[in-house]
Amino acid sequence: MKKILIVDDEVNIGLLLSKFLSRNGFEIKTATSGTSAFDILSKETFNLVLCDFRLEDTDGREVLKKIKLLYPRTGVIIITGYSDIKLAVELIKMGAYDYITKPLYPDEILNTINKAIETQQALNEELDNPSPVTEETPKTKEAKKTSGSFDEYVIGQSSPARELIRQIELVAPTNYSVILIGESGTGKESVAKSIHMKSNRRDKPFIAMDCGSLTKELAGSEFFGHEKGSFTGALYTKIGHFEMANGGTLFLDEVGNLSYEIQAALLRTVQERKVKRIGSTKEIDLDVRIIVATNENLIDAISKGKFREDLYHRFNEFGIYMPPLRERGKDILIFAEHFLNAANAELNRDVKGFSEEVEECILTYTWPGNVRELKNVMRRAVLLTEGDYILLKALPLEISTFTKLSALENILDKPAGGGEGRREKKLDLKNAALEAEYETILKVLKEVNFNKTKAAKLLNIDRKTLYNKMKAINLE
Repeated sequence: MKKILIVDDEVNIGLLLSKFLSRNGFEIKTATSGTSAFDILSKETFNLVLCDFRLEDTDGREVLKKIKLLYPRTGVIIITGYSDIKLAVELIKMGAYDYITKPLYPDEILNTINKAIETQQALNEELDNPSPVTEETPKTKEAKKTSGSFDEYVIGQSSPARELIRQIELVAPTNYSVILIGESGTGKESVAKSIHMKSNRRDKPFIAMDCGSLTKELAGSEFFGHEKGSFTGALYTKIGHFEMANGGTLFLDEVGNLSYEIQAALLRTVQERKVKRIGSTKEIDLDVRIIVATNENLIDAISKGKFREDLYHRFNEFGIYMPPLRERGKDILIFAEHFLNAANAELNRDVKGFSEEVEECILTYTWPGNVRELKNVMRRAVLLTEGDYILLKALPLEISTFTKLSALENILDKPAGGGEGRREKKLDLKNAALEAEYETILKVLKEVNFNKTKAAKLLNIDRKTLYNKMKAINLE
């Protein structure tokens, strides 16, 4: 049974947390001060300490320092009020796993605690079973210095990249609402963060919200918050995302998925810059910059009556087009190298780069999943690579075969007898049938992203027959 120590000088909160976590299978001890907490820690081992930031005899910073020094195998989560979030973020940099803001919500607490214990357990296993590699290579050290995080947005050097950075630099210092338009996976949230960090709101909260995952019933509570008892199941007061982002930036992703009713409520909040929690009569003044993102054509949605035109114009004070990866030219290699370095740092590897074949694949492939797909491919490739360079076999099949398939398509599209190196098309039925079969199989494979099981179903043949036909027409 996992053991948790709760440190809070408010006895009622400690008691409520203790009962709730005990019902969920944890062994709980409580302390009302830093001194009593360390008395308990000196006698017993705990998986996790749940500590209020403000205590009568000390604060969360000092408790965290001492725990990390004396009990490094114990994870720490800080409980804090909304006004202490900046301090809580600093504590995370000092080694706390996470922070939980008051008022406390059972599902959030349980989810954070389970993740914290799982993470700390993995760290403890590493301490018990250290890696045989005792010294980092210069390349790995450099990668850790320069890679940043996987989510960091790499601008690049292409013409679309230069235009993108120009627009970010132009709009960031203003208070304009911004709409980011582009395909899924192009890095819209990272660009929104860049705008926030280059603005005078950089020291205030950046709150991101995925509108695509919101149900109609939950949307109002998530946006505006609610008071305790305002509806069935409202056991606690909840602060909405607008209120959480007050003073800073609110990023709404996939805004085209919002219901028409929620759009109407949003319009009022955006126009009046006031928010009222569900079940409350008190209006809260807002100072929030809004950045929204969509991969849909909102003009088309307006014409179909699915999106409010007045709300669109409120959001669209400044629009930025996010170019897909396939339009970025050699920037794709810059992204790939960034994700390679990040994967090296994550996996403690020392992969130096790509083979020529892999570089060609990276530049030729169309990347329908954009930056997100490239990141995942690079992480997988570094994991599979044993030598200094990523080879073709470390790439997924749909990518490693893409260049070859494109070349074959080009050959088929060229007219017969059109010059040196072009394949002559014989006008007999056998060759015509083979070419028709090739084109059909290739078309279906592309439609299903080279999933052979799906392709075989669509072609009405079994998987083995598909493999044999692919082999016969050199589509291996």
